[in-house]
Amino acid sequence: MVPHLVTALTGPINELEQRVLDSMPAIERWFRLEWMEHTPPFYSSVDIRNAGFKLAPVDTNLYPSGWQNLTPAMMPLAVQAAMAAIEKICPEARNLLIVPENPTKDSFYLAGVAQLQRIFHMAGMNVRVGSINPEITKVTTIDLPNGEQVKLEPVVRSKRRLGVKNFDPCTILLNNDLSAGVPGILEDIHEQYLLPPLHAGWFTRRKSRHFQSYEEVSKRFGKLLGVDPWLINPMFNKCGEVDLGSDAGMECLNTNVDALLTKIRRKYKEYGINEKPFVVVKADDSSTGFGVMTVRDVKDLARVRADGKSRTPAPLEVIVQEGVLTNERMNDAVAEPVVYMVDRYVVGGFYRVHAGRASDETLNAPGSSYVPLAFAESTHLPQPGVRPGASAPNRFYMYGVIGRLAMLSASYELEATDPDAEVYD
Repeated sequence: MVPHLVTALTGPINELEQRVLDSMPAIERWFRLEWMEHTPPFYSSVDIRNAGFKLAPVDTNLYPSGWQNLTPAMMPLAVQAAMAAIEKICPEARNLLIVPENPTKDSFYLAGVAQLQRIFHMAGMNVRVGSINPEITKVTTIDLPNGEQVKLEPVVRSKRRLGVKNFDPCTILLNNDLSAGVPGILEDIHEQYLLPPLHAGWFTRRKSRHFQSYEEVSKRFGKLLGVDPWLINPMFNKCGEVDLGSDAGMECLNTNVDALLTKIRRKYKEYGINEKPFVVVKADDSSTGFGVMTVRDVKDLARVRADGKSRTPAPLEVIVQEGVLTNERMNDAVAEPVVYMVDRYVVGGFYRVHAGRASDETLNAPGSSYVPLAFAESTHLPQPGVRPGASAPNRFYMYGVIGRLAMLSASYELEATDPDAEVYD
């Protein structure tokens, strides 16, 4: 199914899309060479915003949920990608344990876990779901919205291994972003493969570090295509610790917001873009309490401070990122694509749709809905010779390219933060 979209595409993206389609062999070769040097995250999802004049990632998740929102048409590709990922890491793998988020009784979230379980079962694995939630003390069956069920089993930890009763996995797949830190039960596991590695969790990750890596990748990719990397890269500034309950760090936040808005205005003027620039202020470590706040003027920071103080009284590190409009629409509701990947392969995605949000606001909020996309279907592949913007298939290839650039950036990021990496002088 190709959703009916109304997308206002203007000059730069049309030109960029044409350049990408013309450069497909060079792009695919470039990615292949990168994957010879770097290891992709085991799985990932990327939120993308298409402003018409700019196409850029705004968030990269290394513990993606929401797999139930992908179309059934993506299953064969997802299974193939899962096979390739497992074969590369552990060819003799037979048993896989999925460790989901806590709390684990959210049936909507668990529908995605059930889909993951199905993907890896079809990839030839014995798959169980093991909960580290202390409330799960016995096998617990949860009913899902689609009529299916998922069975949660309490994890059992021996001295060196993790599993569930009568099930000893060689591979443990975390679907828990560890934003609250690493539970002791997951530490010092050396005999099993733990995917993704613990340092991919939000207790270690910083969005500023990720987008610093993405900036490097986008510059190299822009040079390959001969285009301005700004067309695919959201600029950002990082503040140190900001205490929204006092004046500590607020001067830094004011300065960074003002400087970034000035840089965006300069770019808009260069490209003749008649839109009001804005930035988003968000926690650098993905603290869920703070959220994402849109700022169009330094004066708006008073509201940010008031909102943030009520949600997160403790000081926090924040990132100020260039806001990217979304000009995608579905039935008059604002939409944005989310691309899903397993290993280095794009396996599908969906549009996140929110009727109650504006084009300069985050759509990842209560009230959003999801419309699946099948990136794998042959009719969705780029059509050589077709004018860019004239058909949806070209757009899907573009989304996949941007998603893979963000995934490559995550690979750089994980290498740079690996506590076990060998350091060469």
